Order: sequence, then structure tokens, then C-alpha cells
Amino acid sequence: MGDDLKTTIKKLIKEHLNKKIGKVFGQCLTAVGWVGGTLPELYEKDGMVEMSMADVANGGIVVGAGLMKSRPIYVIRYQGFNWYNCPMIINYACKSKEIWKIPCPIFVRGIGMEGGIGPVAGSSHHSLYYRMPGVKIVSPMSPQEYKIIYNSFLKDNDVYYVSEHRSSYNNINDLPNIYFEKPDFVIFAISITRFESMKAQKILLSKGIKVSLINILWIKPLKISKKSLNNLKYSKFGGMVIDDDYTDGVAKSIANDLTIKTKRFVTTMGLKNKTAGFGNNKDNLPPSAIQIVKKINQIIKNAF
Repeated sequence: MGDDLKTTIKKLIKEHLNKKIGKVFGQCLTAVGWVGGTLPELYEKDGMVEMSMADVANGGIVVGAGLMKSRPIYVIRYQGFNWYNCPMIINYACKSKEIWKIPCPIFVRGIGMEGGIGPVAGSSHHSLYYRMPGVKIVSPMSPQEYKIIYNSFLKDNDVYYVSEHRSSYNNINDLPNIYFEKPDFVIFAISITRFESMKAQKILLSKGIKVSLINILWIKPLKISKKSLNNLKYSKFGGMVIDDDYTDGVAKSIANDLTIKTKRFVTTMGLKNKTAGFGNNKDNLPPSAIQIVKKINQIIKNAF
């Protein structure tokens, strides 16, 4: 049995530090849990740099490290904190190569999580980075995908925003696409919604509804194979982009691109347009398998 995702990340970061490729920056890195078990038990002398709790300032320090021709890894423990951490990254690091011909490669680990953590920290926020030039956005959910992304970063000189999710850290399996010839419907799933989409796909198949499932790893630049586009093109009822972010962002943009390319209508599903609280009845969670099944059934029903 191979390593799970968190162990894979831990090993890659240990190698990153031991080979002195770059330092690792973030808050509470060496606290209990080592950021969900994704960090090696190393300290500042080894290149693990504990940042202050001044979120707005920390991004600037990491940008400075990137400009020094190192390849820093910046750990943002909750993706919602990007609202404070990302201004210097998107307004300097992402633009430096284009304006001054000086690359500033940074590997930004944005970690998603939901459930009882309030209105600021939760969910995925890759849409924050999406509209800015000079950044590549990925969302690996398996050990193999993470290795591919990390190795791509080492060969590149752009900023990488890596949209992670804690609920994927125990995963050891690859997540292959599922195709049906001339399917009834096609799901394009991002981040943690890929797992619930797999469950939904099986439920729908048991009812005789053939749903193809396409996993989106590369969000920007968007990488979807010709085979996947053709699968959507010849679908009966179109498709849907499902995300762990609010739909007014990445999901709608990708859905629009897919609609234009294939002439098939693609809708979206993601977080509800509301602020999360701390109680169970106040959570704002990504779509569940049952909710996905219900929406697809409704789309098919309305088509007749």
C-alpha cells in the first residue's frame, strides 16, 4: 500500500528542506498536529520559518524570499485566510516576471476545511487568485497528483496556488476520469467535491443514468482533454461544474468556457451564497452526493 496524501506532502517538503531548495513559511507550523500531519518534524534551523500572527504582512516576507532565487513554500492553514495573506503575492510575485522580467516562484499551499470553523477560515478560495495574471492554480487530491504538481513547480518559475483540502489527506488512491460513450450527463468536479461526485455518479448509474465524471486538476491554465470535451459535446443533457468555492468565480468561468467550446449547456454547483457560522445549522458545506443527485435529476426532468 502506498502513502496517503498527507504523508506524500510531508516527504516532499522534507526533501525540499533537506536539499535546501527553499524554506517553508507559515503560522503554527510546528504546533500540535504539524498542519494536519503534512509537515516533517523540523524547526527553524532546518528551514521551517514560523511567521507572526500578522497575516497581512506575512505574504510580503514570502515574496522577498521568492525574489532571492529560492523557492519558498508558503503554508496558509485555512484558505479563508487568503483574504489577508494573498495581496502581496498576487500584486507583486504574480506580476514581477511580466513587469520586471524577475520571476518570483512561490508554492502557496492553501488548505481548505469546513464545518464549525466560522465565517472567515472555511472552504476553498481559489477564485481569489483566479482573475489575476501570472499565477497557476491547481487542486491535487491524490498523492500522484501532488507529486506531478510539485515537480512541475520545480521546473517552472511562476507562482503556484495549490488548493488543498484536509478531507483528502487520508486518500491513497488515484482519481481517474469515468467516461461513458454518449453519456446522459457530465460532471466536472474540483477539489473535495470530486469524492462526493464519485458517490453521486454511482447512485445515478444504479438508476440507469449514465454520468461521466471529469476531475479538474489544473484550474488555471484550465487543462481538460479533448476526450473530455468530446464526451460533453455528445452528452444528452449537458454538464455541471462542481466546486468547493462560491460559484461566482472559478465554477462559472469554467462552465462558460465549456459551454462555448462544446455548444452544450453547463451549469454550476458549489457553496451557497451565505456566510458560515459556528453551529451545525450555520455551516456552509460543499455539495453532498445526495444534493448532486437531486440537482442532476431535476435537470434531466426539466429537459422533458
